[in-house]
Amino acid sequence: MLTSNNGVATTGIEMPADVAALRRSVVAGAVGVFVHWFDWAAYAYLADTVATVFFPAGNSTTGLLAVFGVFAVSFGIRPIGALVFGPLGDRIGRKRTLSLVIFLMSGATLTIGLLPGYASIGITAPILLVVLRLFQGFAAGGEFGSAASFLAETAPRRRRGFGVSWLEVGSLLGFLAGSFVFFLLSAGLDDGQLTSWGWRIPFLVSAPLGVIGFLIRNKIEDTPEYRALEANDTVPRSPVRDLLRSNKRQLFQASGLMLAMHVPFYMVLTYLVTYQTDYLGHAADRAALLSTVISLVGLVLVPAFGLLSDRVGRKPVFVGANAGLLVLATPAFLLMRTGPLGTWVSSLLLGVILAAILGTHAVWSAETFPTRTRQSGLSIGYNITAALFAGTVPYVMTVLISATGSTLVPGPYVMVFAVVGLVAALSLRETAGCALLRPEDVSASDSAHG
Repeated sequence: MLTSNNGVATTGIEMPADVAALRRSVVAGAVGVFVHWFDWAAYAYLADTVATVFFPAGNSTTGLLAVFGVFAVSFGIRPIGALVFGPLGDRIGRKRTLSLVIFLMSGATLTIGLLPGYASIGITAPILLVVLRLFQGFAAGGEFGSAASFLAETAPRRRRGFGVSWLEVGSLLGFLAGSFVFFLLSAGLDDGQLTSWGWRIPFLVSAPLGVIGFLIRNKIEDTPEYRALEANDTVPRSPVRDLLRSNKRQLFQASGLMLAMHVPFYMVLTYLVTYQTDYLGHAADRAALLSTVISLVGLVLVPAFGLLSDRVGRKPVFVGANAGLLVLATPAFLLMRTGPLGTWVSSLLLGVILAAILGTHAVWSAETFPTRTRQSGLSIGYNITAALFAGTVPYVMTVLISATGSTLVPGPYVMVFAVVGLVAALSLRETAGCALLRPEDVSASDSAHG
């Protein structure tokens, strides 16, 4: 057993530092997020078609509301998945939960692609759709915590921000890929073909992607930090109990960082399309194009901000982004009302600020927790905040704009969560370059195996 420079016994297990090792870690960590967001985008874009296939004919609005209701329910069940897969990863390792989660998500997605519609099996069709979406949401509840823990614990210490930022690159790529497949289907098929069989293609395509991801994850080693827990016989028996007893403060702090990410993410990348078409009168294809451009810009800027946080620290990047959001959110929505140019400038500005948040929130949250409760804390914090505040953005905005009569409501709403992010960030110490193994990770504990 060796001792690190911070006095923590580590058993001599070292972090992989070469570029090839970082690349393998990034692929293994981000592939599941890609698959998840590919499925998310496909389901969202195909909502009208799914409503036609799985719900009774006659009232298209009712069918569409039912589809989005199923969508919302799948968000609501994610905290339950987090409560299962988060602690499971702290007990049996990151590798196993990474493999299990992508296997379950892909299996459910494949089954949806094979489901017969309402015309074939009646009410059983929507029931099965609900069950499978619930199963997907349950499995998705374990993806972020598993992947963020794995990436943080395998990336080289001095490039950890850069390595973990690729988790969000995976989400942007998945979203873009799902959007692109929908574009190809819409361009190449008529409504009858899309309803008859074309809608199945994205769900069937995600199956081999999931298999590839499973094989990649199944071949990787577990992280040096988790193997150190095993070597020191300090793997926790009850990670959630330990989290609530010893790391409750860190859970609230990380949840604050995640809230400051969730709301701008869904506001900028999903709700803005609806906002710009319904309230500003822009053509739907123009609004969708702008959303795509913002995502493409994010692919470049997110890892750049992750790398910047390795050099100057997590706090300057994250605090700067949220301060910018606090000051510029409402002026940005004012600028959108001046015309197409103002819409593009303001939306891209919000996209740049979002990229800075996406490039730092996951790594800073991961560094906040000790290894013994890291996956539990990340999973629970991420999914509870997502269930309460992420998927509800379109609904809350619709209600508030209707109640106030003001289309500027999104600006102050985002500002509230920028304040939450600033409070959380200012309460945290700087963690860039820190050791992830803490003294409590390798010391004897009543709740550890042994």
